[in-house]
Amino acid sequence: MIITVFFDVVATAAQYDGVMRDLAAAKAVHPRGRLFHVAQPNEGEWSVVDVWESQDAFQEFGKTLMPILGKNGIPQPRLRILPTHNLVRPPSA
Repeated sequence: MIITVFFDVVATAAQYDGVMRDLAAAKAVHPRGRLFHVAQPNEGEWSVVDVWESQDAFQEFGKTLMPILGKNGIPQPRLRILPTHNLVRPPSA
């Protein structure tokens, strides 16, 4: 089942960018099972939305992500995980 994960992350832009660099170094910028990733600053926090093929895929990624968040001084984010009712993608070329 496809899920959508909403993260509220207390972080600066520099911390977010550090996480992305560390994910790249771990070859985890494009983890298996993640369909979309969107991040934007939001009143001193970061709002991040990921769409995943399954809860299992997201949990597997968490094994890589959580230590990287800690390394970058980011506390564990608040999460909301919801089943995705509909996902519209552009037709493939």
